[in-house]
Order: sequence, then structure tokens, then C-alpha cells
Amino acid sequence: MADTKTFNLQIVTPDRIFFQGDAEMIELKTTEGDIGVFKDHIPLTAIIAPGILKITNNGEVKEAALLSGFLEILQDKVIILAESCEWPDEIDINRANEAKIRAERRLKGTDAGQINTTRAEMALRRSLIRIELAEKSGH
Repeated sequence: MADTKTFNLQIVTPDRIFFQGDAEMIELKTTEGDIGVFKDHIPLTAIIAPGILKITNNGEVKEAALLSGFLEILQDKVIILAESCEWPDEIDINRANEAKIRAERRLKGTDAGQINTTRAEMALRRSLIRIELAEKSGH
């Protein structure tokens, strides 16, 4: 018999089904702020902002770097369509550090008119999230 406190969670990226299974709660960042979702949450659609996704089930919390996408909360199911989602052991910490350095250089550069500041800021946020999650999990 299925646990009545859980809902079905599906996380899809362009290259794979990242996660499919039950969850008691998820926590993530949207463009409107942080959100926590339990079973029977009101239906909602939101734009995901870069952050750490927490999936709780049976008292266990799994974390992943969720970088952007869309969230749809339905009556008995939550669907996340993500541009990118990575478990801590999938993060290449050296690559994330290099991306951080590149983004910081772009933002500090003298040719500020020739770069897309928003794009550089987003690249910096993505790299910092990856670094935070990898360091937190010991990878």
C-alpha cells in the first residue's frame, strides 16, 4: 500500500529522466522565492531559479543542483522540467571553479558594454550552486 503522505515526483532534463519516484516534500527556489511542496499542495506553475533542490522521503533528504526550468504542481504529482539537474557526485568541481572564475572576470571586465551582464551573473550563480553542493557533500 502506498504511503498516503507522498506524491509522485518527476524531474526531466533534456537528456534524461533525472528522478522519478515518491517524495514526502520538496524544497526549491523559484523566481518568486523559496517554496516547499507537500502532498495536496494547491495546483501551481512556477519558474525555477538556480538553487539546491531538496527531496525528502522516508526521513532521507537528497540534494541536487537545480539550475533552471519550470515547476508544475498537480493534484497528485509534481513535474519539474529542468534545463539542468545534477546530483553532488555528478558535479565536476574543477569545471565549476573555472566557470566561476570566467564569470567573475566577465563581470569585472572593462568591456562591460560588450558582455551580457545578466548571462554572466547567471553563470556565476550556477557555478556557485554547484560548488556549494559539491563541497557540502564532500565531493
